[in-house]
Amino acid sequence: MTQAQVLANRLREVLLSGTWIANTNFKDQLSRVDWVQATTKIDSLNTIALLTFHVNYYLQGLIQVFQGGPLDIRDKYSFDLPEIQSESDWDALVETFLSNAEQFAKHVEQMDDARLDSAFVDEKYGNYQRNIEGVIEHSYYHLGQVSLIRKMVVSAQFPVDRST
Repeated sequence: MTQAQVLANRLREVLLSGTWIANTNFKDQLSRVDWVQATTKIDSLNTIALLTFHVNYYLQGLIQVFQGGPLDIRDKYSFDLPEIQSESDWDALVETFLSNAEQFAKHVEQMDDARLDSAFVDEKYGNYQRNIEGVIEHSYYHLGQVSLIRKMVVSAQFPVDRST
């Protein structure tokens, strides 16, 4: 198995289909919430919808680079989620996220070692491999948040009576 295939498998694991490290993945977590749950705010935490948008923002921006385009993404815009007002808005965000996750993994899977070792847009950003590994780490970080927030939202909706 090539290094690119290993990276693509790790991406699919956290985003689409794996359970080895976290015992869950984004697709699994997102399939367990409706639009109301996804947009429910718990204290000062981000919402599930906002975290989904955030991770997808980077996937979209890097896919553009993989396709030969410029690096246009900026951290300051990575939380600019358009308002989710319905189940169809939520479903569209999830579908876009899942599509971009698979597209991103396919791009990675097709890279050769020379591309993985080459500078990502500019030397200051490191190489492709470092950036792909960063996406994996970033995704696991936010997957943990989504998982915990989902549990908190469900608990707030259906509180357990512990007085007995």
